[in-house]
Amino acid sequence: MSVNQPNQLPDDLLEGARAIAVFLYGSEKYQRKVFYLVSRGRLPVFHFGTATIYARKSTLLKYIEEQEARRFGKPKH
Repeated sequence: MSVNQPNQLPDDLLEGARAIAVFLYGSEKYQRKVFYLVSRGRLPVFHFGTATIYARKSTLLKYIEEQEARRFGKPKH
């Protein structure tokens, strides 16, 4: 990342299952579903040396697009 380019990571980063649930499902009540999907390796998440899970919005959106393409045979961009 160049010095002149603004840091976009904070705007793209989701911290914790609650934030991921709100982003994906529109409600924090789906937090347990996020944990389940993570435990099955079905969501692209990562850790920063803690138990807290993190995800990038851009990565989740790309992952969803890839799943749609695989399911419905849409060409990838």
